[in-house]
Amino acid sequence: MEAESRVPGPPPLSGSPAGSEGGAAAPRPSAPGAARAPPPPAAPEELAFDDDEEDLEVFSKDTSLTEANSFSPLIPTSPSSMINQYKFEDEPELRDLLISVDDPESHITAIETFVTYRVVTKTSRGEFDSSEYEVRRRYQDFLWLKSRLEEAHPTLIIPPLPEKFIMKGMVERFSDEFIETRRKALHKFLNRIAEHPTLTFNEDFKIFLTAQAWELSSHKKQGPGLFSRMGQTVRAVASSVRGGGVKNRPHMFTDINDYMETFNQKINLIDRISQRIYKEERGYYCEMKEYGPIHTLWCASEEDLVDSLKGVASCIDKCCKATENRMAGLSENLLPVLHEYVLYSEILTGVLKRRDQIQAELDSKVDALSNKKAEKDLLTEEIGNLEDKVECANNALKADWDRWKQNMQHDMKTAFLNVTENNIHYYEQCLATWESFLTSQTVDLHLGEDSEDKP
Repeated sequence: MEAESRVPGPPPLSGSPAGSEGGAAAPRPSAPGAARAPPPPAAPEELAFDDDEEDLEVFSKDTSLTEANSFSPLIPTSPSSMINQYKFEDEPELRDLLISVDDPESHITAIETFVTYRVVTKTSRGEFDSSEYEVRRRYQDFLWLKSRLEEAHPTLIIPPLPEKFIMKGMVERFSDEFIETRRKALHKFLNRIAEHPTLTFNEDFKIFLTAQAWELSSHKKQGPGLFSRMGQTVRAVASSVRGGGVKNRPHMFTDINDYMETFNQKINLIDRISQRIYKEERGYYCEMKEYGPIHTLWCASEEDLVDSLKGVASCIDKCCKATENRMAGLSENLLPVLHEYVLYSEILTGVLKRRDQIQAELDSKVDALSNKKAEKDLLTEEIGNLEDKVECANNALKADWDRWKQNMQHDMKTAFLNVTENNIHYYEQCLATWESFLTSQTVDLHLGEDSEDKP
């Protein structure tokens, strides 16, 4: 059962949500029973459950990604580095809609097992009856919301949801790691919508945030049925096959299509290589964990090398911990962002195709008007309506494209800068560790030589 709590009186909202992504509670098996982030920072499932509930989605296909742990403040940073001086534009201090997704819970029933998340909304908007709402949602509810947004706004760029796929043996379905990765992705999905100037006022979005379980279930049944959606898909495919290329596509959208082809190729390649690098780093980390203790065990049979062996073991252990932190930085700051934009590239390709579909329909009506004498008035009216529809689609997509590209560039710069900073911390820590060992060994070596030279 989903719960809802309402607190009257809309107070002014601060620029950050009450909960933070890093502070989500671990899932707890129980009976049945959510935080706004700035736009940029982003697992397979097993077992057969109901078709609607497929909690198998993560932004990164590597389901073993771990939470990032910040480096120790004692680790030195490069004084010449300009990274710490790099500043992005400040986010607005006040927002009228704050959303958090947290507190994942595992639910086990006689027929299915699934996870729900708490979604907490705080708002000062007048169209809401209360200033605060708390509900619980499962993945299929998020999927329903995305579907409704796509139906209502076919030429807007709807944020991606985590993927769904089933691969047995890849990951434990209800592991803390898997659920936390998914929670962050769902949190980002809702906040991307909340920040969008059009999607944020969608009625289905409001219902998703505020309705109790039975209200949401009832509202879902009012939407278009399966056969209606299938019919729309079949018509869209048939139209694209008939139309071939679009004759009168504006140059701007031809340029966007060309850009997206290149972007899709590059972002997919970078995503795949980054995943491979992360897996290789994990392998190196596992070898390092076994490598240090061997030197410690060796001390038992080499009395004269005890200090040196223990020193090497200590250095390896410190570097191993630094490697773990570096991996956490990759999994937290880079991999989710890259894969989110892999999904975004697929969404944008679909949006461009839907715009072209409207354009192709207009072109076909114009051709029909030139070839037919009868039904001229009817065709003229249809053409006028389609011209308006094309103009609305063009304007909506153009505005969304500019917004998406700005967000993408901001997200990528942030991710690359975070990775750069993590790498600097990593190499400086390892360098300091080995330099300290080298200094101690050199001093000991000189002391030993001096003692041998004395008569």
